[in-house]
Amino acid sequence: MKNIKEETIQKAIISDALKNSYNYGDYSSLVHNLATQGKTTGPEQKPSLVEYTRLNSRRMKRWDKTFKTPVDADKALFNAEHSVLFLVITESWCGDAAPSLPIMNKLAENNDNISLKIVLRDENERLMKYFHTDGAHSIPKLIMLNPSNMDVLGTWGPRPSKATEMARTFKLSNGSLTAEFKEELQLWYNKDKGQNIWCDLENLLSLK
Repeated sequence: MKNIKEETIQKAIISDALKNSYNYGDYSSLVHNLATQGKTTGPEQKPSLVEYTRLNSRRMKRWDKTFKTPVDADKALFNAEHSVLFLVITESWCGDAAPSLPIMNKLAENNDNISLKIVLRDENERLMKYFHTDGAHSIPKLIMLNPSNMDVLGTWGPRPSKATEMARTFKLSNGSLTAEFKEELQLWYNKDKGQNIWCDLENLLSLK
């Protein structure tokens, strides 16, 4: 459990990060522009990261067009009485963010009480250190906040629950995630059609 001083520092870091955050539209434009210029976010401009940025630009646009809100979506999601802020840490090259961010945005569009803001991991190392996954700087990482006082209400990421289990099983057998596994994971995202992400977000919102 964090002490009061540490909580105060964490809230200050979150507030500072929000000053340089993107809304979803601006972030999508950033990724598209970088892809067009043959660049990526972050200090490393490796060809592999540039290529992932290109792929993610296309994937995000596809998810924006194709994702449909589930017909059995919990109506409570769209009538929440209390406001929440979704703060997402990511980078343009992050493959798991490509399907996740459009669905988070769709949820925020359907609920006036949900705001979505996005920050870049490598520009926010102090923030990232508070939200490791198994000791790693894994992204995307969603932090659900009370916007009135910056209390952390819950977190999600870097992958939806079913994909997390797939990755865990693969690592146990192979030691690390391969490029082939990541391709298979993208096929799983497409087949799942965002349903697992949406379900996870429903569960996250039940914590507020």
